[in-house]
Parts: sequence; C-alpha cells; structure tokens
Amino acid sequence: MVIPEQPESVATAIQGDSVRRRSSVNSANGELARDSGSDDCMSSEQHKVKEDHLTDVSALKFVYRPSVPAHRRVKESPLSSENIFRQLQSHAGLFNLCIVVLVAVNSRLIIENLMKYGWLIKSGFWFSSKSLRDWPLFMCCVTLALFPFAAFVVEKLAQQKCISEPVVVVLHIIITTAAVFYPVLVILRCDSAFLSGVTLMLLACIVWLKLVSYAHTNYDMRELTKSIEKGEELPNTLNMDYPYNVSFKSLAYFMVAPTLCYQPSYPRTPSIRKGWLFRQLVKLIIFTGVMGFIIEQYINPIVQNSQHPLKGNLLYAIERVLKLSVPNLYVWLCMFYCFFHLWLNILAELLQFGDREFYKDWWNAKTVEEYWRMWNMPVHKWMIRHLYFPCLRNGIPKINDFGMHKHACAGRFT
Repeated sequence: MVIPEQPESVATAIQGDSVRRRSSVNSANGELARDSGSDDCMSSEQHKVKEDHLTDVSALKFVYRPSVPAHRRVKESPLSSENIFRQLQSHAGLFNLCIVVLVAVNSRLIIENLMKYGWLIKSGFWFSSKSLRDWPLFMCCVTLALFPFAAFVVEKLAQQKCISEPVVVVLHIIITTAAVFYPVLVILRCDSAFLSGVTLMLLACIVWLKLVSYAHTNYDMRELTKSIEKGEELPNTLNMDYPYNVSFKSLAYFMVAPTLCYQPSYPRTPSIRKGWLFRQLVKLIIFTGVMGFIIEQYINPIVQNSQHPLKGNLLYAIERVLKLSVPNLYVWLCMFYCFFHLWLNILAELLQFGDREFYKDWWNAKTVEEYWRMWNMPVHKWMIRHLYFPCLRNGIPKINDFGMHKHACAGRFT
C-alpha cells in the first residue's frame, strides 16, 4: 500500500474513496430497485455502507501508525522570501492585520491632532472671495482651446496642399510655443494664488504635449501617404489601422480624451456604466476631502510651527522633516489614486475610451528605472512614441540613463 506524503490528507483521500464507493453503490442500488423493489435496495445499501465503514477504520489504523514518516521533503516556511515572492500562497490575513493596525494608529493620530490644534479647516477651504482675483487665469484656461483650433487649420491646409511642409513645421512650432508661454505671461502679470497658477501650467503642459503629438502623427501619416502614392511597398510590420484624414471631430475627442498620443480613432467601450461611474465619483469626492484634510490639519500646522532649517537646531529640523514625511506620503498616494485611477477612469468612462492602462504595478518595481516607466503610462507612451523611437530612427544612440530599452518599450504599443 502506498502511503501519502502528508498524513493530514489521508482522511480526505479516504473520505473521497468512501464517497465514490457510496455513489457507485447508490447507482447500483437504483438499478436493483427497478428490478427487485425498494426494500431489497435499502438492505443492500446498508450492508455496503457497513463494509465501507469497516474498510475506512482499518485504513485509518494502518496510516496513523507511529512508524509512518512525518517529514518527507524539503519545505520552506510560509513567510520565507521564496514563498512570498513566488506567490505560492495567500497572505490576505497579514494584509488585513496591517490594515487594522494602520487604521488604529492613524485614528489615534487624528484624535491627538484634533485635541492639540482643534478643527483648522475654514469655511473658505474650497472657495473664497480671494478666488475672484484668479478670473484672468480662468479666462486663460478657456482661451487655450484656440491653439488646438489653430493646429487643426494648419493641418487642414497641409492636407489640401495649400502650404508646403516647411511652413507647416514652422507654424506648429509657433503654436506649441505660444501654448506654453501665453499662460506663463498671464501668471506673471496677475496676482494669483499659487494653486491656481500650478493648475493652469499643468493644463498648459497637457495641451502642449497633445499638440506635439497631433502635429507629429499627422506629419508621419502624410509621409506614409506619399510613399503609398509613389508605389513604394511598406513593411508588413507597419499597421495602418486608419487612413490619413484631418477631422475636427477626431481632434476634439483627442483633446479631452485621457491620452497624450494622437490617433484618428481609439478602441471604444460599448456603453457607459452609470452605476460604476457614480461610485467612482463618490470615491473621488471622499479621497479629495481626505487629501484636503491632511494638508490643512497636518501639513500646514507643522510647516507654520517649524523654524528655518539653517537657523535652528539641526536635530529639530530633521524631526520636522520626518514628521512631514508620513502625511506627505498619504497626500501623494491620495493624489495618485484620485488622478490616475479615479479621474482618468471617470473621463474614459464618459468618453467610452477603451485603453485604460494609465499606470502599471509600480509598487512591484525593483529599480528606479522600472518605477519611472510604470507609474505614469500616458507620459511614458508619449516619450516612447515621439521622442525615443524617432531618435533611434535618426541614428541617435540609446541613452541608458533614461531607462528606456528598445525591446521593452516596443511591446507597450502591441
């Protein structure tokens, strides 16, 4: 008789054999019942069950003898690095314990902070009368839409061959440059709040990246169209999923879509999930409030009560920095979750945008290079498409410091 490796599994195996024997007995008894009657079936079944019980007892007596080996092979502990990183088993219990400890510790810190400083969030936390001073910045945000329209006019003229290719390049350089310097001039001339200026410059940078992608993609599609018209044979690796066509509808969709890489059409989802969209909006409101609470209740008091690091005690300055590190980490995580997961997914759901790989599992990155390639996929794809690959095609050698490897990056667009 072959003895299983683990004694714990013997009872299960015996139970399974017993169940299989009983099922076979039941099927046999069913046929017997049809032939001989139900009374004979019941007596036969009881006889078989009794035999199975005797067999199980004898097997248990044999397996659980003291001479049966308890250790048969080399095994690692459940918390060893070999088992943890190979994901051979779940550690959900430890994860739940860490969540409980984290909630308990931070709850104590919140109560301690409220007892020490009180409620510091003012009624004008989100909006105040001072926000009226920022109306020039709001008007600047609205007028940023003129630059994509100007780029569309240039591309339409280029498609109709009304202007030459060098003129198209010069006009796009002027448009993209103005899209960045125009908000800078408005911010410098207006006495605006810091947060409003940062928001405007972030929006201007997004518009600049989109305009560069729009101009570069259309230029490349014009070159491919010219090659096809000349009868040149294109390689099979080049996937032309859409023809060259300058459409204002495509540009308008691209300017509001959660991507920085232009193409005339995108993969689309079949419908908008209203329930899912509502849940994401609720999460966005909650985590935005949590982020504002941490800033106003924790970070601002620590900064205001701190001395200049070069004028005070060095140990005190180090203690202040370490005290700020935890709330800053929470704010960064909330900001990442609110923008890259909640807001971009909400925008993609409203526009039925299909490709929602806005980030990868950067928390599993083993090097800094992997982290920078994984935490912001829209910018990473833009740099690969419009900076890295064009440099390779023009003979510029690969710079390893950027952490962009050709084979690794090529797979991101398949």
